[in-house]
Amino acid sequence: MNQPVRSIAIVLLSFLLGACSNGYGASKTEIDAKVKAALQQLYKEVPAGEDLARKAAGILVIPDAIKAGVGLGGEYGEGALIVRGRTVQYYRVTGLSIGFQLGGQARNEVLMFMTDDALNSFRQSDGWEAGVDGSVAIVEFGVGKTIDTNNIKDPIIGFVFGNKGLMYDLSLEGSKYWRINKGAAPVANTN
Repeated sequence: MNQPVRSIAIVLLSFLLGACSNGYGASKTEIDAKVKAALQQLYKEVPAGEDLARKAAGILVIPDAIKAGVGLGGEYGEGALIVRGRTVQYYRVTGLSIGFQLGGQARNEVLMFMTDDALNSFRQSDGWEAGVDGSVAIVEFGVGKTIDTNNIKDPIIGFVFGNKGLMYDLSLEGSKYWRINKGAAPVANTN
């Protein structure tokens, strides 16, 4: 990677990932409102999404996650874990990637934990990484595509939607999810 591109990538990544420690995080109220809006958008765009949500042991929603890159890429966002219709914990997603990439996007990420085991594994981890600590089946949807909720057997289902930028990447591989303290009272394990 040549020096100007490397410099731009370092500045971009510093901004994105520096948000983790520089107090740029959203308030609990802001996160809750964005989570609700992201779920409403999912249910509107994917009619089967609401049925899947009812069957899920837990749902992690990261609204407006920022993913950007110039050769090197970074991701940052904050969201909430919902269990039985109630927010139980807040999470941050971070990620680094290397390879051809140019641009940025804000996207919503929704992970539905369809089994208690998958949910408990996620909740008990100290930094859960998609593709390493659990495999996420990304559901693609769009015009003419339907989802048969009775045939989905994956323990973790992921939706990525709301892409508004130049970078197109539906993968969650390499995304790492961390608990953050925003004041939610955790609930007992769902065993």
